Amino acid sequence: MKRILLISTVFFLASCGGKPTDKKSELEALKKERAELNSKIEKLEAEVGSVSAAEDVKDVSVLELKETSFKNYLEVQGKVDAEENVQVNPQAQGIVTAVYAVIGQNVSKGQVLAQIDDQVLRQNISELETQLDLATTLYERQKSLWDQKIGTEVQFLNAKTQRDAAQRRIATLKTQVSMFKIKSPISGTIDAMDLKVGQAVSPGMSGIRVVNASKLKAKALVAESYASRVNQGDNVQVILPDVPDTVSTKISFASKTIDPVSRSFSVEIKLPSNSKYRPNMLSILKIIDYQNLKALVVPVNAIQKAENGDYLFIEEGGKAKRVNVQTGKISEGQAEIISGLKVGDKVIIAGTNGLSPGDIVKAN
Repeated sequence: MKRILLISTVFFLASCGGKPTDKKSELEALKKERAELNSKIEKLEAEVGSVSAAEDVKDVSVLELKETSFKNYLEVQGKVDAEENVQVNPQAQGIVTAVYAVIGQNVSKGQVLAQIDDQVLRQNISELETQLDLATTLYERQKSLWDQKIGTEVQFLNAKTQRDAAQRRIATLKTQVSMFKIKSPISGTIDAMDLKVGQAVSPGMSGIRVVNASKLKAKALVAESYASRVNQGDNVQVILPDVPDTVSTKISFASKTIDPVSRSFSVEIKLPSNSKYRPNMLSILKIIDYQNLKALVVPVNAIQKAENGDYLFIEEGGKAKRVNVQTGKISEGQAEIISGLKVGDKVIIAGTNGLSPGDIVKAN
């Protein structure tokens, strides 16, 4: 009985002796598997973290501020006009007997453009010249007698008076004859010709227009509120959109009188000679009414509105920072910054949609 119990015990111990070895192997396998999983987890976490970080960085465009010249322009519409644009009207009444010029012809100052019938005046002059010859002969004879102390002084003076009167009447008629010639008062080009041979004309009638296109100017009316800021000698840009061309020059004339009806004053700018310029052509005047040579300027679209005022974002240390600003003048899409920024600030001018203070940004 004891032998059977001993043998059973030995078999029991032998059967239990292999189990610890199996568990140890299993444990080692699990540890190895855990190490591999941890490695994969760390790798995935690193990849996910880098993607998340990249997604949080926002691309923006920045403008580093520096002092620059800022100009504010007053724009007014005007037109081109000739400094010498003359309507030549008849000075006498009569019938046109000849026309010596046509539209587009270049003429000189004093050139005869048309002739009005002056036959009656010339006949009167011819008759007066005959009378003058007689009066001159009588005067010379009377003077000769008077020099010899023959005759009376009254006779001498009467002869002299008649001669002088005839001379004056002839001079007057010759002046009137010159008025029957329609002459150009300036050198230029015939821009309009409304006279025809056989046409009856009288003083004041519209007949011929002469324009000197080599002397042109731009004219415009400026509101009286700018009277203290727009003066003769100020810089101005004259834009001629129909040419197209832009002339940078100075105001040659600024009226000191305010029109009581339009509440405006006139300005004029002399233009250089250019065959493309035409009288009555549209012009746009850009007059500098404000200038700051040391301004901080940002694009208007970089400025955002809030209840407590204007603000924008700057890039500071790789992050977006909100800054309240005060703006001055605005011109051509640019805003002058009065306060809130300083030289060297990096203003975010693009990529601000959905941007919040503290967001990580990357400047392009």
